[in-house]
Amino acid sequence: MTGYRNPFEGRREPLPSELARAGFRQEFAEFDGVLISYVRGPEVGVPLLLVPGQMSLWSSYRLVMPKLARRFTVYAIDVRGHGNSSWTPGDYSWDSAGTDVAHLLRQVVGRPAIVSGNSSGGVLALWCAARVPEQVAAIVLEDPPIFSAELPRFRDRDRWVHSSLAHAVQVLGDLDHRRVADILRQEIPVSETRTVRMPDRFIDFLDRLVTRHRRQHPGRPAGLGVRWLPRSLDEPIRAASMFDPDFARAFVDGRFYGDFSHEAALRTTTAPVLLLHANWNRYERYGLVGAMDDDDARRVRELVPQTVYRRIDARHVIHDDKPREFIAAVTAFADTLGSPPMH
Repeated sequence: MTGYRNPFEGRREPLPSELARAGFRQEFAEFDGVLISYVRGPEVGVPLLLVPGQMSLWSSYRLVMPKLARRFTVYAIDVRGHGNSSWTPGDYSWDSAGTDVAHLLRQVVGRPAIVSGNSSGGVLALWCAARVPEQVAAIVLEDPPIFSAELPRFRDRDRWVHSSLAHAVQVLGDLDHRRVADILRQEIPVSETRTVRMPDRFIDFLDRLVTRHRRQHPGRPAGLGVRWLPRSLDEPIRAASMFDPDFARAFVDGRFYGDFSHEAALRTTTAPVLLLHANWNRYERYGLVGAMDDDDARRVRELVPQTVYRRIDARHVIHDDKPREFIAAVTAFADTLGSPPMH
């Protein structure tokens, strides 16, 4: 599926006030015809590149960026297919998205960086450690789907996340008529026999808010346009409106994986590694509900003996759910690399 572009490509979005006060600014870089949007903070210390997961924007890190900017020169990226970066329908893979990150490290950051990725962003951090080790000082793997997002396991055994991406393709695939609030119409397993889901009437209400916001702000990303609902509802709706569904489709139909082996990448990784592991469950009916189980985490440590492991009682996006714990873990890890102290 080709022939369409991101309507928000290259658009400058107003930064949250706390980030503007901290000296962050939005910038763009073009690599091989692909425009990448990123936000950077003031020059302070070792570079720290933040790579969000699938269907998340750089802004998912907004709670942690001001404090991290006291210690690091912080960069946060919109991966291709997301946000204000280019959509490249028909060209989504670990290699294409990883090459974008490698270009940014080489041409923008310009010196070895700590690359911290959440979810699929963690796999991209691993890709960089294996493929462009000279650009990587260390990696932070924030609840990455290492091993669990490889075929056939991803499709056949741990199929709940795979089915979630199929849901995203279904509800977002019609670019002209998609209702982005429908991304929230998803059942989440909480036991072998029970799932939870937002009530349809509530999601219909959110959709009306989105419709009103679009009418009042034509050409802008979707939003709820109210302050009395939590940001945890507004952020995924905004991100979904700036997301190319072919990115998720490439996971569902198998195009994304290429020949990138998680085990091979781990075996060749010589950089220091911090593995942050969030909560997970496994149900016979659904497979893994989460990114990695304890066996996956153990296998990472066996393949990369220099891995520092931290188990955090948090949801999948640790930096948003438990920002203090995320900041503490990353800065303590940086201390072991000989980075300058926080000031």
